Amino acid sequence: MYQAERQGLIARAVREAGRVSVRDLAARFDITTETARRDLQALEEGGQLRRVHGGAIVPDRASLVEEGVGERQAQRGAEKRAIAERALAAVPAGFDGSVLLDAGTTTGALVDPLARRLAGGSAEVVTNAVAHAAGLAGREGFGLTALGGRVRSVTGAAVGVDTVRVIEGMRPDVAFIGANGLSHEFGLSTPDAEEAAVKQAMVRQARRVIALVDAAKFGVESLHRFAGLADIDVLVTDTDPPPALADALARHDVEVWSGP
Repeated sequence: MYQAERQGLIARAVREAGRVSVRDLAARFDITTETARRDLQALEEGGQLRRVHGGAIVPDRASLVEEGVGERQAQRGAEKRAIAERALAAVPAGFDGSVLLDAGTTTGALVDPLARRLAGGSAEVVTNAVAHAAGLAGREGFGLTALGGRVRSVTGAAVGVDTVRVIEGMRPDVAFIGANGLSHEFGLSTPDAEEAAVKQAMVRQARRVIALVDAAKFGVESLHRFAGLADIDVLVTDTDPPPALADALARHDVEVWSGP
């Protein structure tokens, strides 16, 4: 196989899978790992991928990439709605405890079904998301607390030391947490340090942590880790995690709720 042909196949593999490893490329194309690394270097120089430890990822999975709320709301809507409906199992009918709802479009898909589930009870919902608070305000049957702080325009999330301090004074029964990335080595991550601090406080304080992460974020490692796999109780997603991630989740006794 010619080098150009092989590199074209590697670039396509990265686009389709989101990530490739040097070891897998060497086995697939019957080349040395050194040759695979040279191919990745050439493709990175051409802007077709970004090299990471042990392999490469698509360019838009760099650690600081963060799309705005409007962009993310238009992506994978059906998958996010399915995740939200599946996540409702963590809040049974008649639930009268406290729910902490993180910012994000996947957690945002939970707003309406959660409001319907809690209607007529005495639960309390706490959120740091302006959009989530607006969507829940005025609904009957549960209380609502909107956390204050500096609101990030990119995500609509309240962040900062005051936000973290208030969360540290709480012990919510259930926390629904979103993430920009989830990998078996790095855990859950997000590009912004202040948002990571808020998420970390939520994870630390909640009695039960439910991570809502769609499959497009598998293998993504953003700049700031806010939780390891051992810190979450349940992963709710739209498809089965890849083998390496599935094995790591099982080792840390994380329940995986996937599919419809």
